[in-house]
Amino acid sequence: MKTNLLQHIDSPQDLKKLHLDNLPQLAKELREFIINIVATKEGHLGASLGVIELTIALHYVFNTPSDLLIWDVGHQAYGHKILTGRKDIFHTNRQFGGISGFPKRNESNYDTFGVGHSSTSISAALGMAIASQLKGDFDKHHIAVIGDASIASGMAFEGLNHAGVTSANLLIILNDNEMGIDPNVGALKEYLSNLKKNKKDCNFNIFEALNFAYFGPIDGHNIFAVITELKRLKTIKGPKFLHLITIKGKGLKKAEQEPTIYHAPGKFDKISGERMLSFDTKLPLKFQDVFGLTLVELAKKNKKIISITPAMPTGSSLKYMIKAFPDRSFDVGIAEQHAVTLAAGMATQGFIPFCVIYSTFLQRAYDQIIHDVALQKLPVIFCIDRAGLVGEDGATHHGVFDLAYLRLIPNLIITAPLNYEELRNLLYTAQLGLDKPIAIRYPRGRMKNNIKNLHWKTPYKKITIGKGSQITFGNKVAILSIGTIGNTIIKICEEDYYLDKISHYNMLFVKPLDEKLLHQVCENFDKIITIEEATIIGGLGTAILEFLHENNYQNIKLKRLGIPDNFIEHGKTSELNTKIGLDIFSIKKRIDTFL
Repeated sequence: MKTNLLQHIDSPQDLKKLHLDNLPQLAKELREFIINIVATKEGHLGASLGVIELTIALHYVFNTPSDLLIWDVGHQAYGHKILTGRKDIFHTNRQFGGISGFPKRNESNYDTFGVGHSSTSISAALGMAIASQLKGDFDKHHIAVIGDASIASGMAFEGLNHAGVTSANLLIILNDNEMGIDPNVGALKEYLSNLKKNKKDCNFNIFEALNFAYFGPIDGHNIFAVITELKRLKTIKGPKFLHLITIKGKGLKKAEQEPTIYHAPGKFDKISGERMLSFDTKLPLKFQDVFGLTLVELAKKNKKIISITPAMPTGSSLKYMIKAFPDRSFDVGIAEQHAVTLAAGMATQGFIPFCVIYSTFLQRAYDQIIHDVALQKLPVIFCIDRAGLVGEDGATHHGVFDLAYLRLIPNLIITAPLNYEELRNLLYTAQLGLDKPIAIRYPRGRMKNNIKNLHWKTPYKKITIGKGSQITFGNKVAILSIGTIGNTIIKICEEDYYLDKISHYNMLFVKPLDEKLLHQVCENFDKIITIEEATIIGGLGTAILEFLHENNYQNIKLKRLGIPDNFIEHGKTSELNTKIGLDIFSIKKRIDTFL
C-alpha cells in the first residue's frame, strides 16, 4: 500500500485517482495532518476528526464543486478544506490574515455556502436544489451534512418539512455522534438512540414520515460502506436521508474520551493528546465563570431563580448551576427561539429566568425578544456571553451587534459591566425583582491589566438602574465608556500626561441612559468621546449623539469610537483591535486629536 498519499492530493480530482483500497490509509494521514496542526495552532478538533471517512467519500463519489456540498456549522469541515486545495495553507487556519475556520464562499468555490451558526444546511441545500430544477438541471446533486445536535433545531425541521413535499435532488446526511459541543439533549436525541438500537418503539420512522427515503444507520468510519451507500444514493431521485454513526474525536484517544473538552482543546501534545494548560494561580476567573458561580450563590438563597441555555452549558459556565440545581436548570438544545419564549413563560408564573446565550446566537431569537418578552414587559434576565470581539472564530461569532439591535426595543434595560464586581452586582440586582426585562452583556475570557479584579468575590451591592459614575476627573475632554473597554481608558488615565486632562465616565447602562449625568457632562465639556466594543452604528455613541441633538447641545464636538460598519474577520483579539483602532495606542492617538 502506498504511503504519504496526502502530499499528492490538492483537489478532489487527485483524490479520485486513488484506488479504493488506498482510502483507509488516506484517512489515517488526513487525521494525523489535522492533529499535528491543531495541536500547535489551536482550533476546533473533535468534529472534523469524526467525519474524515465521510469527507473523503463525499469528494470521491460526487463531482464537487459542480455537485454542491454544504457543511452545517463548519466545525466539521477541516478535512474538506485540506482536500480542496488548502492543504499548504491550512496552518494559517483561524490566524489573522489566514483562512477561515469555517466554510466561506469567497475562500473557495468548494465552499458553496458560508456557515457559522448551526442548522442552516438543509434550507440552503434545498434552496440550491430547487434553483437547479428551475434552471433545468436535474442531474446536479445537493448534499447537506448536519449533526444530530443541529438537526434538533427548529430551522432544521422547517427545512425538512419543506423538503419532504418537493422532488428536489437533495441528500441529507445525519452525522450522529450524540454530541454538539456538549452532550445532546431532548426527545429527538432519545429517538435517534432508540433507532440505532432497533427498538420496537421506533418502527415509526420520523424521517420517512416526512417523505424522505431513509437509509441507515451505518458505520460512518467504514469508508467502503459509506462509499457504497453514496454511490447507490446517487441513483435515487428526490429527497433522501442517510444516517451515519460516528465518534467525535475519532483517532485521538483523549478526544474520543472527552469530546466536550476536545471540541476546541487549545494546544495539546499531538501524541498523548494531553492539553498544554497554564496553571498560573494568579490568573483571575473568566467572566463566564464569575457569572456561573455567582448564579449558584444567588440561587441558593432565591428559589425562584431558573437557568436556561440553548446547548451551551459548559461554554457559558451554567455547568455549575446544572450540577447544583439540576431541577432548576434547562439545556434546551440548539433552540435559541424556544429558550427565550420558554423563559418568558416561566416569568409569567413568578419565576426569575436567567436566559444565557452568546451574543451572536441571541440574534437568532430576535422576534422572541421583542414579541414574547419586551412587549409583555416580562422580567427575563438575558445574560449575553461572548460580547464584543471573540477572536479566531471570526465574523460569524463576534458579538458586536447586540447593543444596537437591542437598544431600539422598548421596555428593555441594557447594561454592560466594567468588571467582575459590577457583573456580580448586576446579577444580584436583577434577581431582586424588576418590572421589565434586562440584558447584561459581558465578554469572553479574563479581565486583563486590572489587579483589583483578581479578588472578584466581593459583597453584593444593589445597583441603581440607569445610573452611571465618574471614575476620573480632568478638564479637557470627557470620555464615556460602556463595558470592559473602559478598563483601557482607566489605564490611559493613569499615565502622567493624561492625569488632569480626562474625565472618564462609566455609563454602565446604554438604556436607560443616565441623563442627569449627561447634562452635567455637557455643561462642563465641549468635547466628548464615546467608546464601546460594539458596532459604531446604533450603540452608546449613537445614543449620546441623539441625546445631544434632542437637548440642543450643538456646541459639543463628539467623537465615537467602536467597531466600524463592516464584518470583522478572524484573528487574535489584540490583532483585530489594532486593525480597527481600538488598541490602547490607537485610542491614545485619537484622544490626542481632541486635546
